[in-house]
Amino acid sequence: MRVTRHGYAVEGWGVGELWVADGRLVVAHDAPTRRPTTPRGTPGVPTETLSRDGARVGDEFVPELVQRIRGFLRGDRVDFADVELDLEWCTPFQAAVAATLRRVPWGEVVSYAELAALAGHPRAQRAVGTFCAGNRFSLFLPCHRVVAARDIGSYGSLGVSYKRRLLRLEGHAGL
Repeated sequence: MRVTRHGYAVEGWGVGELWVADGRLVVAHDAPTRRPTTPRGTPGVPTETLSRDGARVGDEFVPELVQRIRGFLRGDRVDFADVELDLEWCTPFQAAVAATLRRVPWGEVVSYAELAALAGHPRAQRAVGTFCAGNRFSLFLPCHRVVAARDIGSYGSLGVSYKRRLLRLEGHAGL
């Protein structure tokens, strides 16, 4: 599998990067991430960075997807459920959590325990938290919509302030 990396910038948010292979996302790093990591399970994957107007066959969807990301970060109600993600590395549990998380609508939140139960794994809230912490598809698997039972919860390397900012875009000013 050859992965192409497509960088983008969003005013007021910073830079991001989409990694694409075979017409689907392999990794999506939002702003302000500057140093993407190698996708799990694919050490040594050959990659190439493309210019803004360069695209490999199968990557034609990237410019439109970047516009949708920019719209989302402006506060537009954008749904990414149609974006194909590379989830072949997922265990059955992770695949169930990912599928369930993709169905959490814009503007709504669930707790880690609720997400675990909805995914068919009640009492697996800590494992759901671990999955969210390692999420490499940020906006596409919207872990910012998953909160702790008593507070907002964490948001990996981007931090709680970034999570709050994303939730405010979706109308959650009080979290």
